[in-house]
Order: sequence, then structure tokens, then C-alpha cells
Amino acid sequence: MDADTLVIVAIAIALFAVTVLPYIRRLRQTERDNIQRLEDSEAAGLNEPPTLHPIVDPAVCLCSGACVKACPEGDILGLINNRPTLLHASRCVGHGQCAASCPVDAISLVFGTAQRGIDIPHVQGNFETNVPGIYIVGELGGMGLIRNALRQGRQVVGGIAAETKPVPPETHDLLIVGAGPAGIAAALTAMEHKLRFVAIEQEEPGGAVRHYPRQKLVMTEAMDIPLYGHVDLREASKEQLLELWQDVFAKTGLQFNTGERLLKIQREENFFRVETSNGDYQTARVVLAIGRRGTPRKLGIVGEELEKVSYKLLEPERFCESRILVVGGGNSALEVAWALAQQNLGNTVTLAHRSNAFANANESNRGRIEALSENGQLEVLLQTEVRQIDEDKVHIEKDGQQRRLGNDYVFICIGGQLPLDLLHQVGVSIERKFGQA
Repeated sequence: MDADTLVIVAIAIALFAVTVLPYIRRLRQTERDNIQRLEDSEAAGLNEPPTLHPIVDPAVCLCSGACVKACPEGDILGLINNRPTLLHASRCVGHGQCAASCPVDAISLVFGTAQRGIDIPHVQGNFETNVPGIYIVGELGGMGLIRNALRQGRQVVGGIAAETKPVPPETHDLLIVGAGPAGIAAALTAMEHKLRFVAIEQEEPGGAVRHYPRQKLVMTEAMDIPLYGHVDLREASKEQLLELWQDVFAKTGLQFNTGERLLKIQREENFFRVETSNGDYQTARVVLAIGRRGTPRKLGIVGEELEKVSYKLLEPERFCESRILVVGGGNSALEVAWALAQQNLGNTVTLAHRSNAFANANESNRGRIEALSENGQLEVLLQTEVRQIDEDKVHIEKDGQQRRLGNDYVFICIGGQLPLDLLHQVGVSIERKFGQA
């Protein structure tokens, strides 16, 4: 080998050592870190996805890592054995950007897991159910994120506007139920297309956000609101988001019939007769943009009917020098417990959850609860069942041992029941999803 060749080989080896070897080392270290994150997540019981989440087809995946980089929540996805893997499934909130970023469509977004099914109304690609003329968007269909719910509301009415179905003069083109993000976007799009519509809401506009504790931070993304424009609101308090909706209503002239509750949907010959608490409507189509928690889920125990028992917290500052029990393990329960314990008003707050981890709560809420617990501001009782509620105490069971807690107020935050009666009454099919594409 001559001198020139030796020089070339030496340069190649040096370049390999300077560029390729460090890259390989970083990849291996990243994979070791990902394996450790996955093991820690599984050991803590935090690897169960609460909502829409990705599954990867290994036979199609090119292992480009695009999905890992696309996730706005951080290290939920990571590469293990060069394959995308859910490292922190309980933190996944269903943005869907991982699937959108995949160059070969190897990612499917699914509901439920093999262990825990989720009931989802059956809808087609245009959000129409198995009942022609009945559409479902937003949280009821499993899509709770604000930006995605807005997009669905816009898409469903855009599709309706493109139809050529004749509608009698005395009949509305559509009736929209619910004034959350999906319902607001649907109504604005109906205005944009000059459709004849009526929009109702049993409470006030805002959707589930209206029931959050004061000053709760709401994570969102940049979004486009029909007839209003682009909004880049990445993190907002409950009050800021409600102010946004008020501004949307003021600037667009959008109107909802508030305080009007949906009672019944009946199919007539060529339209629906919709009965509400304020009267009847004839409409060619119905867009259901309501939440999944129309009725709070209850514990079904003695004493749950007492006046001191509540299922939501609106004004935490009203509670002081009180003994309070919060029941639940999701974000709502943790946020209620945090709001009551952190304000230093002399409350004694206990958070009880039947599982061994807060698997359905996000990392931010878990961190805040852990900090309060370490500071002695909050007692956390895992693997605990509430057995009975009395006027001045509650009976709980933990690790097989019975215990009584002095108590003034109980907040039960264990989710809500899907409005199955309404859906069954109109004939909408419900599917239980077990994490299959």
C-alpha cells in the first residue's frame, strides 16, 4: 500500500472516529435511556393510554424516527430496537401528529387497549353515524383535544354544505347540540355556508372547560376558528379560554340557545323531530357535539346522596378549615385535590384512588400532587376503596384494613357515563374498542 493510499485510509478512519462512532454511541445511549423510561413507566403503572393513541405496524415502519420528533408532548415515543415504542403511554393525549408525520402510513390511531376497552359511537369518515343524518364530533366521538375538535366541527358541516339534499322550507338544514369547541366550529361553518340551522346548549358556551377549577391551565395548540381567524394559544387558563369563546361570539355574531336541553330525537318520514326543554324542531340533520360525561359516574355506596358530596369543583376558595376527601385518579381528581390543598386555607385534603398509580393523569398533574404530598399539604391514599359516606366521616378500606376519616366534604371525580340512553334511543351503534386498528 503506497503512501497516498495510507493517507486516504487514515483520513477515512479519522472521519469515522470523529463523526460516525459518536453518532452510534448516542443512538445506543438513547436506546438504553428509552428502555429505562419504558421500564420505569411500566413499573409505576403509567403505561396505559387514556385516549386515542398510536400503534405501529412493524412490517411497514421504515424506522425513520419522524414520529418521535413530531410528538408535541415530548418523549412519549422513543426508538427501541430501532422501532417506535410508547414509553409514556399515560401521557399521550391523542394529538395524532405522529401518524401524520409517518412517510409510509405505518401508524394507526386507536382507542382502548387489549386490557381496557373504550365505548365509542360508530361513525364514518364524514362523521355520520349508522343512522343517516345523525353526526357525532368532538369528545363524544373520542376526540377531546380543542384543535382536533374544532377541525371536526368544521369538516362535518363543510361536508353537509356540499350535499344537494333538498330540505323543505319549514325544516332546518341541521341542528347542532353542544357549545364546546366542536359545536362552536360547526355552527360557525354553518354560518359561513349560509345554512339554516339552530344551535342549542344546556348550560353556557365553553364545553368541559367551563367545569374546570379556576385558573386551571389548559394545554392547546395553534388553531383556526371559522369566521374568526388564526389563534396561537399554546397554554391558557380556563378564564382566558372562556374569554376567547366570548370574543368569538361577539365578533362573529354566533348565537346558541343556552339553557336548552336535548330531550329526544325522533325520525319522521324525511326529517328529524327534535324535542328540547324549550320546544320542538324539524331538521334534516343533527350534529351531536356533546361531551362523554353527561352524567357523572357514581361510586354506588351508602351516603353518596348527602349534600356534602359533589362531582365538580368550581370555586376552591370557598372551602377553608375543612376536612375534604377527593376520590379518583384522573386529571380531574388531581386538579381538584391540588386546587383545594395548595391554597393554604387550613383544609385537610386527602386524595384516594383505588389503583396503585395515577395512570390516567398527565405528568404535570402527577408532579404537582407529588410535591404537595412531600410537603405534607396533601395525603395520598393509593389502592384505597371508599366504602361509605357519613355526615361527619367516611369509611375507607386500604390494604384490607378498615379506616375512618373525619370529613366535611367529598368530591367524586371518577369520570362520567356515556349518554348511552340518548344514543340507543335514536339507534346509534356503540363499539367497544380494544386497541385494534
